[in-house]
Amino acid sequence: MNTRDTFTLAQQQQLFLDALFARPGDDRQTADARLNAQLDVRHPQSVRGLAAYRSNGHAMAERVLRAAYPVIAAMLGEQNFDLLARDLWHTHPPRCGDLAQWGDALPGFLQASDQLSNAPYLGDVARAEWALHRAASATDAEPDLPSFARLASEDPQGLALVLSPGATVIGSRFPVASLVTAHLHSSPSLAEAAQRLREGVGEHAQVWRQGLRPRIDAIAPPAAALVQALQAGADLPGALDAAGAADTEPPAFDFSTWLTAAVTDGLVIGVQRLTTHATQLETTP
Repeated sequence: MNTRDTFTLAQQQQLFLDALFARPGDDRQTADARLNAQLDVRHPQSVRGLAAYRSNGHAMAERVLRAAYPVIAAMLGEQNFDLLARDLWHTHPPRCGDLAQWGDALPGFLQASDQLSNAPYLGDVARAEWALHRAASATDAEPDLPSFARLASEDPQGLALVLSPGATVIGSRFPVASLVTAHLHSSPSLAEAAQRLREGVGEHAQVWRQGLRPRIDAIAPPAAALVQALQAGADLPGALDAAGAADTEPPAFDFSTWLTAAVTDGLVIGVQRLTTHATQLETTP
């Protein structure tokens, strides 16, 4: 059995982390008792040190989460958001040293909260914000403009469009893109976004990075289906089939117009040929 003398440094560190992240109440008392049994932290200086770590952890959680979720913070208000950040800190503590990667559990946490059941859209808004946050730190990729000539010179079977770093589509029964851009860019206005929410308008939110700037916009179902098919490894004909299947309302989806805008906005940055395995891409010469 381990004693204070034989307890490894890693085990001691784990006991400290357990005590640091333990939720106030019975969980914290149990964690403190286990820590004290091995490290004897009853000295006043040790008690004050642990309390300082906990206080700093809460402040850090509030700051880090607010940076990733400014819209959720605005919707909930400062005090409620700070309490939410602390709750998430204890329920889903960081798993790595880079705190910029912490906070991915918030969408599901909001969705499962009984206290926020009257605001079911918060989970999807958080999903959109986390996608924006992730896009900001995605690996850089330079546009390959010469590769677009392949669309005119090669068999489209097996060709695929290359999307910008962090590109993704979030489908929601709520106007998530409008809610996010209303808070971040005042377009549409908050009143217009609220009206769409009351009317039950659903949106597909497209997130991508234009250069170094993360962007979000609402897109039509055919465009959403096309992008999602490309992300799943489909070639261009397959992606167009997916767009066509989702094209149920006029006007008809115009791929040429969409592609021009997608290249201009930095969503599509090149063309590649798929290998025989759909998930593997060939390097463009």
